[in-house]
Amino acid sequence: MELFRDIQFDWLGKRKLFFIISVGIMLVGMASLVHKRSFRYGVDFKGGTSVTVRFHDHVPADQIRNLLPKGADIQELLGTNDVLIEFEEASGDIDASKGRELITEALNTGFQGKFDILNAESVGPKVGTDLRRQAVTATLYALGGILIYIAFRFEWVYGAAAVFAVFHDTLITLGFFSLFNREINLTVIAALLTLVGYSVNDTIVVFDRVRENLKIRRRDDLETILNDSINQTLSRTILTSGLTFLTVLALFLFGGDIINNFAFAMVIGIVVGTYSSIAVASPLVLIYTNLRGQKVAAPAAAPKPISAVKSPRPAKGKLRETSR
Repeated sequence: MELFRDIQFDWLGKRKLFFIISVGIMLVGMASLVHKRSFRYGVDFKGGTSVTVRFHDHVPADQIRNLLPKGADIQELLGTNDVLIEFEEASGDIDASKGRELITEALNTGFQGKFDILNAESVGPKVGTDLRRQAVTATLYALGGILIYIAFRFEWVYGAAAVFAVFHDTLITLGFFSLFNREINLTVIAALLTLVGYSVNDTIVVFDRVRENLKIRRRDDLETILNDSINQTLSRTILTSGLTFLTVLALFLFGGDIINNFAFAMVIGIVVGTYSSIAVASPLVLIYTNLRGQKVAAPAAAPKPISAVKSPRPAKGKLRETSR
């Protein structure tokens, strides 16, 4: 099935516009992060206690907040009387499991017998720090593995372009989390690692077509081959990413609050990952190839001025023939 036939869009000719869009979005996300000073980490990463409470009747969030210890975060789960309460202990000496007891005692003062504890999780501050470090390490290992694989299968410049595109996708996705003040937890890290695979998969499909075209079209320049390769694989890219996007969009809209952040990361990441495989990875390969070609060709490409070229002296015999 092909959505587009004989498309001749000049993707590489718009590379400056694409780079401006990417840099602009990343700067907005970075400005949001600088303004807020940090991401909004979940209990998984900052330590503390997370308790899911189901009230028998609807209770306003402000009324619950007035009973809880200072620093507790309340999130109402849409469509239900369930409330997610996260509490971070102020002191590292306090056992994280005591957070559940503090929350339960606080709720009993105003709603005794009117609520049920559905779920409770406690993570110590040290464990949260270790989980955050391991999440960053796992992401870096994934990027390093991608670089080695693509460099082995193609060339190192293709691997570097693919890794830069994935890094670009991750930064933009995290920027949206900062802009919308969404919580980052282990499920979000799982979504980011999933997006790494999706983004690289689209990029490899384009690069594989580039390699095939380079073998059979040796006289064409690289920009033409990159453009044609993107256009030839565009239907496959849109179909694959589009079906995945519809699935995660349904999860985002109807999946509930538990997996909402995961689905949000997937929705943003699939759109950005599809964009980067077309508008970021391939232009980077072209830019590097052009720069390398200019550096190699520059010394031999400087002809001497015509005035500096000495004309050969005519033979003496011909001079005598002219004088006759």
